[in-house]
Amino acid sequence: MSALYACTKCHTRHPFDDLSQGQQLCKECRGNYPVVKCTYCRTEFQQEVKGSTETICKKCAQMVKSHGKPSACEFCNIIAAFIGNKCARCTNSAKKYGAPKQCAQCKQTCAFDRKEQVDGKVLCWLCTLSYKRVLAKAQKQDNFSFVDRKKEGAASSREKSAPNQKAHRNNKSRLEGGGGGGGTPKKARLESTIPTSR
Repeated sequence: MSALYACTKCHTRHPFDDLSQGQQLCKECRGNYPVVKCTYCRTEFQQEVKGSTETICKKCAQMVKSHGKPSACEFCNIIAAFIGNKCARCTNSAKKYGAPKQCAQCKQTCAFDRKEQVDGKVLCWLCTLSYKRVLAKAQKQDNFSFVDRKKEGAASSREKSAPNQKAHRNNKSRLEGGGGGGGTPKKARLESTIPTSR
């Protein structure tokens, strides 16, 4: 038996794969607590209080308490620069990948060349998320349309093959002597038509 893990909200036990990756919530709690975008850093997070209108993630809420309201980031213009004039994401990316480049989508100088380009383009974080979301939606629609076409194809091939199968059975029964000759088997009919040499 596989180990069961507790949901962080309702504390019911579930297989690990059934819990969400970030906050370890079960399917029921994920449905009850919607996913929203943080007002400041723009990351998606699961709300923790039912019916809450709070749209600030835990990390940003902590930063607001310790540093006050953020200003716009010098690179990406996201209002998430708590310390200095750059947000944490741009600060870390600049350290790791160097100076930002122009985003192929929004044309702002906020894309970092991560060697992981999207369709050969250097995109900023927000445009990458947007592109992946659109791609996932299109892929989902393609999968649904593929399944629908497959179902339609299977149904139409069954409809086309049904009369053919019926005709095949009729021909087979005639050949075996069971069909349409007044009840006389084919072999007997052939013998009656062959002239005898007596």
